[in-house]
Amino acid sequence: MAKKTVELGEAELAVMRALWEGGPQTVRDVLNRLHERGKTVAYTTVLTFLTRLEQKGVVASDKRDTAYVYRARISRQSVTTSRIKALVDQLYDGAAAPVLLHLIENERFTPDEIAQLRKLIDDLDAGSPE
Repeated sequence: MAKKTVELGEAELAVMRALWEGGPQTVRDVLNRLHERGKTVAYTTVLTFLTRLEQKGVVASDKRDTAYVYRARISRQSVTTSRIKALVDQLYDGAAAPVLLHLIENERFTPDEIAQLRKLIDDLDAGSPE
């Protein structure tokens, strides 16, 4: 059975990034993390996003003491995979190589990232994916 793709808006992704990077948090914790990143949002807005994300099944909440603590139920990697697959399907009819070539030609990479790319290419050339 195929995994269901969950559509997340930009503001929802900002909330998810806060949960991925900070682990389980209260609404106030997420709000503070967003403020640290220069995002001006109200407490009630963050609560609304967390409630929507919980309804979508990507966030879970537990009542601890007087506040709810929210945690991500899906990983950053699963969202990344889903979004990139959708992009590749939309722009290149499922062909990933043009996207990869575009990124290599137009983006900057650190020496470590270049080394990782070289290793992946070497592994592909040798016939082993890992």
